[in-house]
This record gives sequence, structure tokens and C-alpha cells, in this order.
Amino acid sequence: MNNDQTSDRTSAAASPFRSEPGARDEAPQFVLPLVARIEKSVPPARTDALETAARAVLTILSDERSVGEGEWARVMRDWQDARIRKVVRRARGAEWRRAEALPGITVTGTSAEVRVFPPVPLDGWPKDLARLQVSGTDLDDPEPPPPADPTAPALWLNPDLDMSAGKTMAQAGHAAQLAWWKLSDKDRTAWRDAGFPLSVRPAVPSHWAALVTSGLPLVRDAGFTEIAPGSSTVVADHPALR
Repeated sequence: MNNDQTSDRTSAAASPFRSEPGARDEAPQFVLPLVARIEKSVPPARTDALETAARAVLTILSDERSVGEGEWARVMRDWQDARIRKVVRRARGAEWRRAEALPGITVTGTSAEVRVFPPVPLDGWPKDLARLQVSGTDLDDPEPPPPADPTAPALWLNPDLDMSAGKTMAQAGHAAQLAWWKLSDKDRTAWRDAGFPLSVRPAVPSHWAALVTSGLPLVRDAGFTEIAPGSSTVVADHPALR
């Protein structure tokens, strides 16, 4: 994607996460499925799951199959030209094994596993993904996560919103994608080659207002689930964008 396309896609008028209807709504609509492995006996830590989901989105965006003449390139373009939607579902046991058998990429964190799949039509989910539950993604951190690394990208969550882990995973993925679009090719390559280091943390309330007006990529949710349309959910703070 060249810089002009990046600027167009992240301008206020063309934001893929705006709640108001626009030209993006007239295009065929797709959704990017993400499946989190959540076993009853050993669920992942919440923050690790959020960070792993964000890295999963970046991984499929940068995968050779998603660009140029790759096998996923056309559907990735169609998805990004419409309203950007991501849905996180949970799987365990045999469900997870069936999900792993479908074309996609599994990204592993410290305790979390998230598999991301090429976009599918809103009403055209593969049956082994369609039967998975969206609910049941409530996760906790056994211990408070360490402070975010100030030298690495950080995805700052709105401290005033109460979202499920699944919803927050999708929002973190949105923010990572906006940052990816804004970066130069050089900075994208450096981020990818480093393994997409990032942190996902709630912002300090007193700092949130400054983040929202900083000019950094900001996700405004469409309001399909859990929160009001137009809610500011995540700011993507990449050092190259400051």
C-alpha cells in the first residue's frame, strides 16, 4: 500500500471504524475471524490474550499470502475496502483442533493462542467457526502486568469503558491495524522483523484525554456490540508515529 492510500484510509472522513454510514458500507462486507484458545483448566491471561490478538492481526496483514498476488490478497483487499470488522470467538479441545485445520495463522503468546483466518463474508462463515461461541471470553490477569515498555508500541485502552476480553481483543486488533496503515514501509518491516513487540494497557485516566487528541491512530467503535456507537476505545502509540 502506498502512502497516499494509507493517508486516505486513515483520514477522518474515511475511517473504517466510524459509526456513521459511508461509502465503505456500500461495498460487500467481510469480517476477519479470530479464535482464541480458552481451555477451562488453563485459560490464558487477559493481557497476554489482548496482545496476542493484536499481533495476530498484524501477522496476517503482513503475510505474503495477504499481499500482491497472494492467495488471500483479494479477500484482504475487499475486507479493507469495506467497514473493518473483526469477531473473536473462543474454542477449546476438539473445537480448537477443527479450527486449526482451517487455513489461517496461529500466533502464540506467553499463555495465549489466537488463530486468525482470512476474511469471510458476514453471512458466509465456515461451519466449524460459525458454531463457536462469542461469549465466554471473560479473562483475568493472575498478576498485574508490568508497565508498558516506553520504547515499544503501546495500545492504550479507554479506562472508562468496560469491555469483555473478546471485545477488547478485537479493539486492540483494530488499533494495531490503524498503526500498521500509518507506518512507512521501512517502519513496517522493522516492526515485523522484530516480531511485532507491543503492549496493551489501560491508559491512566488523566492521560487518556491527551492521547485522544494527540493525532495518534484512534479507534472509534461502530457500536455493533457492548458499547455505544462512536466510543473511543484504543489509541495506538507507535514510536515512529509520535
